Amino acid sequence: MSSHSICIIFLNLPFPAAAQVPGNETDELALSSFKSQISNDPQLTLASWNNSSHFCNWTGVECDPEIQRVTGLNLTGRRLSGTVSPHVGSFSFLSILDLSGNLFQGDIPLEIGNLGRLQVLNMSYNSLGGQIPGSLSNCTNLRNLALDHNQLTGIVPPQLGLLSDLITLYLGSNNLTVPQDLGKLDLLILNIGFNHLGSGDQDDLKFITSLTNCSNLDVLHLAKNQFGGIFPVSIANLSTKLTELHLSENPIYGTIPREISNLQNLNILHMSFNYLKGTIPDSLGMLPNLRRLVLAANQLTGKIPDSFGNLTSLLWLLLQDNLLEGAIPLSLPNCERMFGFAVAGNHLTGTIPPEIFSISTLLAINMSYNSFTGPLPENVGNLSHLVAIDLSYNNLSGEIPNTLGNFLDLNMIFLHRNLFRGRIPNLARLHTLTYMDLSSNNLSGNIPSLLATLPSFLYLNLSLNNLVGDVPSTGVFLNLTAIDIRQNPELCGGIKELDLPACLRQEPKKSRKKGGIKSLRVALIIVLPLSFVAISLFLLTNFLIKKRSTKRPRNSVSNESLNFYPKISYEELLHATDGFSSEKLLGSGSFGKVYKGTLNGLEVAVKVLKLERKGASKSFISECQALRNIRHYNLVKVITSCSSADFHGNDFKALVYQFLPKGSLDKWLHPQNEHNRLNILQRIEIAIDVASALNYLHHQCQTPVIHCDLKPENVLLDSDMRAHVGDFGLARLVTKVGMRENRSHFSSLGVKGTIGYAAPEYAMGGQVSILGDVYSFGILLLEIFTGKRPTDDNISPENLSLHHFVKMGLPERVTEMLDNSALREEVTGNVETWNEGWKYLTNEQKESLNYILHIGVSCSFESPKDRMSMRQVYRELLMTRDLFLGTGFKEEMKLLSLSNRYLFIYDLIIYFVEFEGEIVIFCCHFAGILSMMKVFEIGSGRQE
Repeated sequence: MSSHSICIIFLNLPFPAAAQVPGNETDELALSSFKSQISNDPQLTLASWNNSSHFCNWTGVECDPEIQRVTGLNLTGRRLSGTVSPHVGSFSFLSILDLSGNLFQGDIPLEIGNLGRLQVLNMSYNSLGGQIPGSLSNCTNLRNLALDHNQLTGIVPPQLGLLSDLITLYLGSNNLTVPQDLGKLDLLILNIGFNHLGSGDQDDLKFITSLTNCSNLDVLHLAKNQFGGIFPVSIANLSTKLTELHLSENPIYGTIPREISNLQNLNILHMSFNYLKGTIPDSLGMLPNLRRLVLAANQLTGKIPDSFGNLTSLLWLLLQDNLLEGAIPLSLPNCERMFGFAVAGNHLTGTIPPEIFSISTLLAINMSYNSFTGPLPENVGNLSHLVAIDLSYNNLSGEIPNTLGNFLDLNMIFLHRNLFRGRIPNLARLHTLTYMDLSSNNLSGNIPSLLATLPSFLYLNLSLNNLVGDVPSTGVFLNLTAIDIRQNPELCGGIKELDLPACLRQEPKKSRKKGGIKSLRVALIIVLPLSFVAISLFLLTNFLIKKRSTKRPRNSVSNESLNFYPKISYEELLHATDGFSSEKLLGSGSFGKVYKGTLNGLEVAVKVLKLERKGASKSFISECQALRNIRHYNLVKVITSCSSADFHGNDFKALVYQFLPKGSLDKWLHPQNEHNRLNILQRIEIAIDVASALNYLHHQCQTPVIHCDLKPENVLLDSDMRAHVGDFGLARLVTKVGMRENRSHFSSLGVKGTIGYAAPEYAMGGQVSILGDVYSFGILLLEIFTGKRPTDDNISPENLSLHHFVKMGLPERVTEMLDNSALREEVTGNVETWNEGWKYLTNEQKESLNYILHIGVSCSFESPKDRMSMRQVYRELLMTRDLFLGTGFKEEMKLLSLSNRYLFIYDLIIYFVEFEGEIVIFCCHFAGILSMMKVFEIGSGRQE
């Protein structure tokens, strides 16, 4: 065969299919355009997107094998950064577009509305902004739409109601606002939780009626919005196929209708943090598949229904912080699969029935802050899997059962503020015990020496009892911040820092000498290997206080303070501050001066009120009211107060605080000494600390507290550079009713705050609100990372506010906005500007810094309804820190000091508490967090 004939045969062969289909090249061009908009590809996902292979073989691209057209683009979880190219609208055969779990910013392209064949659109877990395009209604084949966990704003487009094939709609965790009629859709899942939907008005939930047409509805998630009005009876008319109903954290009031039992397939019912009243309908006991029932933090009255014993599938029953009364139903042990049981903060009475401890699956019990009487049943030891038990603030009596020492996994024991008597039981087997509070009882006898051998102890409180004898001087007893043994007058010995009298010891009998030496040898063998760990642990003495109940027993007013001192006299403060000398002056504010002093060897800060200044007395009262019942690691602790007269008979008022040696954040952000500079990680940690404190004040106190004057001068740093929020002179306590109804009398309080940090609505006579604090935090966050005060005249050539300066610079001008003083050699190399140092940062660190500035902007919008909540802020900052460290959990631990490892785990616990569960001891991830504690050994040369 000639070469000419070979060519003829070759030319007559069929062309590849790609060349036969018109528009094939359009898909390739669209993919190339998509790639061009990607600014960061840390996993090199798009490395294969080049001419070396056909585009149908590129990573994440799916094609129809016959026509070689793109039918799917799946790039989920690739951590891609950039914007979504409008050319995605050119994929005319596309049926699946999944870009979830990335870092895309910018708007959702309107051109997606051109994808007539699209069935699945998932762009969740990104940083997309702007509005949801109404053009999506043109995607008439769309069945699954997921846009949750972004920063979308504006209304939910009513055009979405035209998508007749839509069955799942995820719009949660955005900043959306007024949903329209969605009843034309036959949805399986509707998730619009964690938004700004609703306005607190009577008619907010009228759209529920339209959802009764969704005959296949399986999940309805409306939690954490602003839906107001009476609990709609129409909920009982929703699909009987409904398995999950989430209504928590909305200003919904009224009663729970008996007809809710119509929802026979309900597995999860969450209605916590609303304003529901009336009794719990016993018809809830007719829901055979109910696994999780959460009615916490409402105003429910009456008894716990006996019918709950019919809920044999129940795993979690959380009824804390209501007004329930009566006894624990004896039928509850029929819920034999239950993991968590919480009835704290009610008016329950009677004895604790032994039957409750027959539920062998229980992991956690919280029955604190009630009026239970009688003994703690002996069979408490039957709960072999118990992790935490809290029976504090009751009237329980008798001896603490020895069976309490049977648990192998118990981590927390809180029995304080009861009437227990007798000796502390043998707890030597509780090797996982971390926190124990037996204070304020009538316990007697010695402190068991074996408590010193427990390896996991972080906090032990035995104060206000009648204990006697020698205090151990090993293990947890080596650390003053880990133990509290005050007001046990007959105790002696211990480490010298306890300042207890020496114990009078009798010469041991000869017959016992040998045994005593043997016992000592055994004790040393047990204790010495543990002592190194025990000495090195930095203990969170206020862990219990921070996440325990924020309220006192309802039938009494507590005079308990955070300190070891009673109220103090003018004379004592005069001596403590060397006569309020100028050498002791730490600073001066609107209503007082702060002096450094020493009380019984403890360094303190003394705030002396300028009573001649108008409003000073009111400031003193406000601060006392605000701080009386709040306790949190990141709040400056009040040690005591003084309200008396000086030697001339003039009124004298002062507050005594813990002294924080590193001073105010302001002097670290704007130092005169160039060596006092904060690195990036320190700034992130400080921001998290402040966010944690505000989250506690706004969302975890029984009566929410509004600080009203957050600024760098009121954030103080301890020796570990951990931040503590102080100065509550302008603070306001706001009842839930007041917050819900937005009552106008708050506008008369005349709160001004500080110029530059005070929310703009305050200047116009607007109501005091927690969102005002959010604004102040946003400005503070921007100042922390830009190094610019909001009152600086030279923020930008355009004379913009700090908020607008940062907003207009994101994301392209991040390097111009960040504070150059944060460039520390250990982080970014020996450089002087961000333009030089940027290359030393990982892509994750760059994204983190970008997103932190975005959070600051999102908090400081002019309109309060556009701002994030502190819950959201705290969550996002924790995630951002993780992204910044970016090298995995174990490596992250290596970067932190041992003390800060505990605080990191603590933050992790709070993260899960706030966003995965209701209270710390009912955290589903609790066991996992405990296992993480082993990571503390990293860097010590030991294997896990």
